[in-house]
Amino acid sequence: MNYNLIEKNDNRYIEHSNDKKQLSTERDAVDLIAACIENNARLLIIQEKALSEDFFNLRTGLAGTVLQKFVNYNIKAALIITNEEKISGRFREMITEANKGNDFRVFKNTADAENWLTT
Repeated sequence: MNYNLIEKNDNRYIEHSNDKKQLSTERDAVDLIAACIENNARLLIIQEKALSEDFFNLRTGLAGTVLQKFVNYNIKAALIITNEEKISGRFREMITEANKGNDFRVFKNTADAENWLTT
């Protein structure tokens, strides 16, 4: 799994933005968690292009499984989704509810995600 380790404001986080190796399975989520732990970074940003279409389709169960893995391993995760069309239907309902917590949120840009993660 390709990722970048970012150090900013005395914080370290992993950013996954590779569209060639999208997050498309539970194993991919575990690989990102392992990258976080190996790099002593409990913060994670995932760019929209690094998410498979299955992630946005709640019927696959992928989004729920992935987000629960992040919570279980104490990884604070932010998704950057700029395409409003991706945020619709049940997926919109799920992220609206998730955005109320402190474990996972969706943002339109990296600056807002970094601010949330690092404060």
